[in-house]
Amino acid sequence: MAISASQKRIHRAALRLFAEKGSSAITVSELAEVSGVARGTIYNNGLRPDSLFEDIASQLSNEMNARVIKTLGAEEDAAKRISFGIRMYMRRAHEEPDWGRFLCKFAFSSKSLMGLWTGESSPLSDVQKGLDSARYNIEGKQIFAVMSMIAGTVLSSMFLVLEGFKTWRDIGSESAELILCALGLDQAEARHIANIELPNLKEV
Repeated sequence: MAISASQKRIHRAALRLFAEKGSSAITVSELAEVSGVARGTIYNNGLRPDSLFEDIASQLSNEMNARVIKTLGAEEDAAKRISFGIRMYMRRAHEEPDWGRFLCKFAFSSKSLMGLWTGESSPLSDVQKGLDSARYNIEGKQIFAVMSMIAGTVLSSMFLVLEGFKTWRDIGSESAELILCALGLDQAEARHIANIELPNLKEV
């Protein structure tokens, strides 16, 4: 999923507007003005006036998951994939505060943003792989409880980063370690995995 330059500008502008307004109510005209593109460009990027918020939320959800998947590449260890993914969210919230605040505010109220956790390319597949390979010591019926735990941990930890209570490095590693322990890994191994050098988040 390639992201065009105009789409990136639109995304940045939308996040800024959502963050400033604190609501999902923005117009195509406002978005075009702040992003510096024509109204027609907004429409050409698959955005509609009657569903502007959900359209953008869906694009942002797909974009983040695609970037994480591309960055993880051929990594097969489900535990490392989960750890890296958690920490990438923390780092991006630090580097792009408007993006982080947008997720913290709307992630549990937007149907589109729920795809971050349960969509086809979400961490759900990595949890399932870890379950299938016996990497995790959980029962199949617990998988959505696990996803709820991961989502809640990620969002609350991002909030701590945004408010300056913790650095993204510290809370990212601490959160990843605790999640891996909850999944059944030995604490020493969980701590090691949670502190492996984090690769840069690749563009798509």
